[in-house]
Amino acid sequence: MEFRDYYQILGVAKTATADEVKKAYRRLARKYHPDVSKEPEADKHMKEVNEANAVLSDPEKRAAYDQLGSRYRAGQEFQPPPDWDAGFEFSGRGPSPADDADFSDFFANLFGHTGRARHGTDDFRMRGQDRHAKILIDLADTYHGATRTIALHVPQADEHGRVGVREHTLHVQIPKGVKEGQHIRLSGQGSPGLGGSPAGDLFLEVQFTPDARYRIEGRDVFQTLPVTPWEAALGASIEAPTPSGPVQVKVPGGSQSGRKLRLKGRGIPGTPPGDLYLVLDVVLPPADSDKAREIYATMARELDFDPRG
Repeated sequence: MEFRDYYQILGVAKTATADEVKKAYRRLARKYHPDVSKEPEADKHMKEVNEANAVLSDPEKRAAYDQLGSRYRAGQEFQPPPDWDAGFEFSGRGPSPADDADFSDFFANLFGHTGRARHGTDDFRMRGQDRHAKILIDLADTYHGATRTIALHVPQADEHGRVGVREHTLHVQIPKGVKEGQHIRLSGQGSPGLGGSPAGDLFLEVQFTPDARYRIEGRDVFQTLPVTPWEAALGASIEAPTPSGPVQVKVPGGSQSGRKLRLKGRGIPGTPPGDLYLVLDVVLPPADSDKAREIYATMARELDFDPRG
């Protein structure tokens, strides 16, 4: 997938105001509209222009795109980083499923699910619009529950149509046992209502901060547990650090890297709780001393062992 420079497509500067974006879109729409255009590949160009306008005319999408796109140029190979949109607040607006056919894979990867859910917003009653954001929490937070201060970026346009970002600071109660993908609802923290109607709600989608030690599947947690060769070969009782605190585990003799030790009920809390799987990783001590090299040499002479044979 290639990066798309929406500013280049519309022919506007990155500092363009909302009015300048609108004028550029109208000019290009007159040029490429397939009903009137004689330009080659007018339909293709019109779709590109529509897509660029859908992003640059929306302060929320534009602010997120600007932050992500500052490191890329048009045509460059591109994959959005994981959780690239974490910390951004989005309103309920977003393309309908029917619109997806008119947008590229690049757009769908970035904004395909942004703000799709509306959670009961009712424009006729003028209730404030619900808003959505993705937040990252540590795995330990779901084991114990926590209160965290979170600063979200809220894109907005000023009176000149220039897009900026303000911070929305919240004190959030992380419930014990929350899973990835679940939403924390903050009542009344969405957009303000009109005519005295209540504000919308803010829904925070939970994701775990990437940690090389852990892999999560539902409520089950897989954790790498380094062990020495003699612990794996001879068996041992060792203390293992886990998200819920250190536990004593028995490593069976004859273990190899990749063996899983299941600790029932020590995964993410819930009803029922998940399990914790300790995945053994046999780590060799370095041969960085005469004594260590002598031991390895002795093993080479004395042990009839060929891992490839």
